[in-house]
Amino acid sequence: MLDQEIKEQLKTVFAPLESVITLVYNETDHSDQASLLEMLTGLSEAHPKIQLRNSGVKTKDPSFYIEKADKKNGILFRGIPGGHEFSSLILSILHSDGKGKFPDALMIERIKRLKGPINLRTYISLTCENCPDVVQALNQMAVLHGDFTHEMIDGAYAQDEVNALSIQGVPSVMMGEQLIHSGRIQFLDLLVKLEQAFGIHEGEKNQSTSQAQNHGHYDVAVLGGGPAGISAAIYSARKGLKTILIAERLGGQVQETKGIENLISVVYTEGPQLAHQLQKHMETYSITSLEHRRVSRISKNNPKEIQLEGGETLTAQSIIIATGAKWRELGISGEKEYLGRGVAFCPHCDGPYYKGKVVAVVGGGNSGVEAAIDLSGIVSKVILFEFQDQLKADQVLIEKLKSIPNASIVTSAKTNLIEGDGQKVTALHYLDRKTDQPKKQELDGVFVQIGLLPNSAFVKEFVETTPFGEIVVDPKGRTSVPGVYAAGDVTTTPYKQIVIAMGEGAKAALAAFEDRMHTA
Repeated sequence: MLDQEIKEQLKTVFAPLESVITLVYNETDHSDQASLLEMLTGLSEAHPKIQLRNSGVKTKDPSFYIEKADKKNGILFRGIPGGHEFSSLILSILHSDGKGKFPDALMIERIKRLKGPINLRTYISLTCENCPDVVQALNQMAVLHGDFTHEMIDGAYAQDEVNALSIQGVPSVMMGEQLIHSGRIQFLDLLVKLEQAFGIHEGEKNQSTSQAQNHGHYDVAVLGGGPAGISAAIYSARKGLKTILIAERLGGQVQETKGIENLISVVYTEGPQLAHQLQKHMETYSITSLEHRRVSRISKNNPKEIQLEGGETLTAQSIIIATGAKWRELGISGEKEYLGRGVAFCPHCDGPYYKGKVVAVVGGGNSGVEAAIDLSGIVSKVILFEFQDQLKADQVLIEKLKSIPNASIVTSAKTNLIEGDGQKVTALHYLDRKTDQPKKQELDGVFVQIGLLPNSAFVKEFVETTPFGEIVVDPKGRTSVPGVYAAGDVTTTPYKQIVIAMGEGAKAALAAFEDRMHTA
């Protein structure tokens, strides 16, 4: 299952291991057991510290768990973690020995303060590109927390459970029969959900991490870890300025981008690879970074105080806002209630759950039309709904969609309500804007594809923004507040492209340095 080239690469990856990590597999009569054992054997051959043994326990499906020094560490797998989940397995081995990238001390403290016992299961699809982020985050929490277990379950091996739990989207994180979360989510938001679901211990905080809650003063604070933010941080550091970068996730939305073919001088790359390269480049400079953080408030004082959710603070002479954008929601009744149970945002991840069913795609831009085209090969019928009188997508995509027999288009449609039976979506209600008549389309799922929303809510009362939430900037990236700059998709700069975001980040940093020199 693992070719020789992969085995050689794994030897390098596992080289730092110091403790004995045991992959403990269960017995089963399932026909895929041989494939699982072949994978686990290949991993054990990559490093002498990785061992393999039989638990002696009989299970229905191929499954295994991880031990460190003969003690369970809370990480379990049901199914064969290949495809996108192979990286989750590799990282789980490294993290079990304390190797690899971990959150900083303050985030680790938050994880350890979760009230246990916590026993979670995440249902995934091996084709899902968002699932590994959730699986890896929860596996890491299991390693760090003394009373936390997490099991990754390939939904293909648990169809009875998937149906019984009315799961219609991945990843779906379950606690017993309660859905904790479904769909794409960042580490910080996932941790907040667990804090809300399980509570936290209010005991004394570690003295060193408590003192670190005030991170001190910086010349430049960059808010956002995507191409614009990292570019701004690098340019600021190159000018010799003391720089800190604060981000929910290093790499930003680039992490979720597939093939990239328009980054000049790079013929082809993919989002996660580019995000990794951006981070590695930033690490060559003396830049402080705080990941898994969200800004709650900025003062207009001089220097400006930045408050983070969770109580951390710092001050900075200049601030560069590069927080990007996120998927826009419909904002109608039923959307949040049926997320993961008929409402989805990722056709690539969740499309297979709607095989042979009727689905809607809301949004007539390129992303919506592309989603409808992709889904048409899986579902029995796909209906595209667009608010305007005509689609906004490229004509070549529109013609392609129109040529597909099981696809149809409804324009001038204002979606009003997503209806369900308490377990799953059953219909979409909309208003025909031409006739002013309400209509109802019975269906099994709704895929929302209506573009991006700037991540500017935390500064909408602080700097000037447009009615759409974009931060208004001048040609040098200055905002309406002196000493505050903005760059990338969160701004009014046209054409939301990676190469443009990088340039805008650099420009904002240079403007901040220029203004600093003039006021020195």
